[in-house]
Amino acid sequence: MIESVAGFLAAVGVGFLAQLIDGTLGMAYGTVSTAFLLSLGLPPAIASASVHTAEVFTSGVSGLFHLRFGNVDRYLFRRLVVPGVLGGILGAYVLTAIPGHRIRPFVAAYLTVMGGVILWRTLRGPYRRPARAGAGIPLLGFAGGFLDAIGGGGWGPIVTSTLVARGNHPRRTVGSVNLAEFFVTVAQAATFFVVLRLTHGRVVLGLIVGGVMAAPVAAYLARRLPTRLLMGLVGGLIVVLSLRVLIVGQ
Repeated sequence: MIESVAGFLAAVGVGFLAQLIDGTLGMAYGTVSTAFLLSLGLPPAIASASVHTAEVFTSGVSGLFHLRFGNVDRYLFRRLVVPGVLGGILGAYVLTAIPGHRIRPFVAAYLTVMGGVILWRTLRGPYRRPARAGAGIPLLGFAGGFLDAIGGGGWGPIVTSTLVARGNHPRRTVGSVNLAEFFVTVAQAATFFVVLRLTHGRVVLGLIVGGVMAAPVAAYLARRLPTRLLMGLVGGLIVVLSLRVLIVGQ
């Protein structure tokens, strides 16, 4: 089934939906895509490797369109990208030897809290831009890259949710995180390829096709959605996805 035409078409649909959510809200491509591959019986390491291989193309297109639409904070991007790459390489290597499912409940609990904080900020009142502070951003980027590789997804939920919960502008946070994600994903995919080699190419191709189709639409929506609505959507999505992990266990 997974390498059949039906599997390819399903992967296209999943890739489109995942990238539409990820490019608009800054999260969930890996989460949605990995859940799909795990449901078809792939081991976690192979699922994560396949998703990150496809994500090299989708995150690249998404990042370019976010640049085009003025959604990128260059200061924030520079603080995220190098630590994210280092964390992604380490996480990809670790996943090939240690199962990632044991850490997922802890990450999900953290994300549930972050989602709640974002929803609280949304309901509290109008957005106010905070003073720029970057002391914790490199560490956040490293943790996001590491956990993203281990869990097959998590860069967006961890990094975007934390930055938005701190009060960073949602649109520029989403754009900056998406652009940095391209470089993080290249490092992860290269590490997986060296250790595991590429398998299930038809599914990877389907994820790429669907994701590339959705990337410009998502970047446009991220620019057009009102700030408070975007914050509410980000917070709600985080809570739903994280609670699912805590309740269902995957």
